[in-house]
Amino acid sequence: MKPDFTERLLRGLYSLALYALLPVTIYHLVWRGFRHPAYLSRWNERYAFYGDKVAQDPTMQRTLWVHAVSVGEVAAAAALINTLLKKYPGRRMVVTSITPTGSERVQALWGDRIEHVYLPYDLPGAVGRFLDRYKPSQALIMETELWPNLLFGCRDRGIPVAILNARLSARSLRGYRVLAPLVSRALRTVTRVCAQTAADSERFVLLGARAESVVVTGNLKFDVTDRDDADAFVETFRRHAGRRMVWIAASTHPDEELPVLLAHRRLRRRWPDLLLLWAPRHPERFRPVVDRLRSAGLRTATRSEDRMAGKDDAAFVIDTLGELPMFFGVSDVAFVGGSLQDIGGHNLLEPAAAGIPIVTGPHLHNFTQIADALKAAGAMRVVESDEVLGDELDVLLGDPELRKKMGKAGRALAESGRGALARTLTAVRL
Repeated sequence: MKPDFTERLLRGLYSLALYALLPVTIYHLVWRGFRHPAYLSRWNERYAFYGDKVAQDPTMQRTLWVHAVSVGEVAAAAALINTLLKKYPGRRMVVTSITPTGSERVQALWGDRIEHVYLPYDLPGAVGRFLDRYKPSQALIMETELWPNLLFGCRDRGIPVAILNARLSARSLRGYRVLAPLVSRALRTVTRVCAQTAADSERFVLLGARAESVVVTGNLKFDVTDRDDADAFVETFRRHAGRRMVWIAASTHPDEELPVLLAHRRLRRRWPDLLLLWAPRHPERFRPVVDRLRSAGLRTATRSEDRMAGKDDAAFVIDTLGELPMFFGVSDVAFVGGSLQDIGGHNLLEPAAAGIPIVTGPHLHNFTQIADALKAAGAMRVVESDEVLGDELDVLLGDPELRKKMGKAGRALAESGRGALARTLTAVRL
């Protein structure tokens, strides 16, 4: 389908605005680089200039391209990518991300089995250079990466696009209002939208996706399988840390750090040997969290330096990527962050699958259906403010039967949701 005048006009205005904002992209990279030095490297990839970078074996057959913006999307895509690598060993696999943490996780999981670069900014020239270099025969985009020039560029080159594990909250739908005329046209170029829920599918259609292209396949995060070494990890952890109660604060944001610290100090007055496992959401918060704990007089070890918590440690900071699920397996209660701040919440399925009760704040709009299901099953409790976080944790830590009941309900819900991977592969005909 050739672009009409309205599309050309909208694309032109959008692209002109992006080019005008080029200095802002550089400022953003520098600003992020002060907190996370990895943002200061590989700038050429963000504008699709690859220089002498050697692509993977050009004799390999048609390219499969998967885009997973950051760590969470990489986790959701992991089972899919592993399946594709086994099913199509002769095909070239390119995986893109946007964040350095996503990049690190991609390379840790697959190394040189795939080729990885950053997805370039949504500038027409950069998008064209990326697509012409890698020539994907299929684009598989995770969750909600709706970049107009990228989608139009794929259509113009005859590259079918599928949006997998697609989610679109009511808030995000409202956020697209300004660009709705352009985004709706771009969405109509997508050949398949594999939505997590019926509500997500309805919102994608409202935004502009063709109804016949949208199918509900479920959440790929349900299909994450247990690690083979999970039991051995638990035993090793207990041997070093001792067999005591443990709670975990997962994927926290800056404004949640003080409530977590205050809750832990209060809880240790009742249980002096209670251990806190703490995994900040972003790497730039690893060191500040360690410093904050130690300044509060709490003996603190870290995953990167000490590997395991010791018997005398009051806190243990998980300052590595991709290991959080293992630590859910040694915890008695999980607080999942991004929920006391108005972020929208983070992955609730990992602690549910580990069979431990979950506590969150009230801001869960990114995981509305999963949160509602976990609450209805009795697997999760929501606190309305940071002041009562410690109260809820106190109740759960003091009631082993309640913890067992909630954990069992969460695990059952997680297991009942599996099958999204098979439905996705069928829907996209991979």
